[in-house]
Amino acid sequence: MCRWAAWSGAPKFLEELICDPEHSLIHQSRNAFSCKTQVNADGFGLAWYDYRKEPCVYKDVRPAWADANLLQLAHHVRSPLFLAHIRASTGTATSHDNCHPFTHGRWSFMHNGQIGGYGLIRKRLDAMIPDHLYQYRTGATDSEALFLIAVGYGLEHDPVGAMRRAVQEVEDVARTHGQLPYMRFAAVWSDGQHLFAARYASDNRAPSLFYRNFADGTSVVSEPLDEAPEAWTEVTSGTIVLLADGSMEEQRFNASMVSAA
Repeated sequence: MCRWAAWSGAPKFLEELICDPEHSLIHQSRNAFSCKTQVNADGFGLAWYDYRKEPCVYKDVRPAWADANLLQLAHHVRSPLFLAHIRASTGTATSHDNCHPFTHGRWSFMHNGQIGGYGLIRKRLDAMIPDHLYQYRTGATDSEALFLIAVGYGLEHDPVGAMRRAVQEVEDVARTHGQLPYMRFAAVWSDGQHLFAARYASDNRAPSLFYRNFADGTSVVSEPLDEAPEAWTEVTSGTIVLLADGSMEEQRFNASMVSAA
């Protein structure tokens, strides 16, 4: 499993989530609390938005605590919307192309969770990626496949419906040809203006997801960044949080709501 943090609001230095808090992502890369793997050292990645529509991305295969360039970037880069991810592989190789966030055009995506029996169904999932998008399948993870499937289902025009459909149909494949747990999904995706964060599982063990509202914006995280747990709201499984223009909305995100296309 992995850990991640995202910000939407007034421009903020990346280090204010990645480095500064007492339980920052740097700290979580060595000592996470709310997941199976305490150490998340299989690479990291950042995606941030500024003056261009497309996000800028920085990734490396080293542990987050061991990259001096990450600390420099986090100290100097300020953004109104950014995603940061530290990886603990569930089976695929530690490589640059397997590090989150994944991007396509203006969209960025990062994920914590797993698709059950991914090794058994990987070829089937790849076949669900439209031909015109398959050239962007640079890595080997289930997360990247899920993202590109959602892009193919119309993420650009229906960012909630497309992701919900992708999660449901990938879960259906796992139920038929994979193995337990069929789907565990806590993810964030963004077009640089809107941020979407969802928590869902096919069983009762959805990966953790929290948010905290501040005067200047909202942090969405895998686990609280400080020792004030009462200040963080846990997102209920089967829920999606939508952030845009300083407002927040919650909706249901039960993949079973998707009807057959």
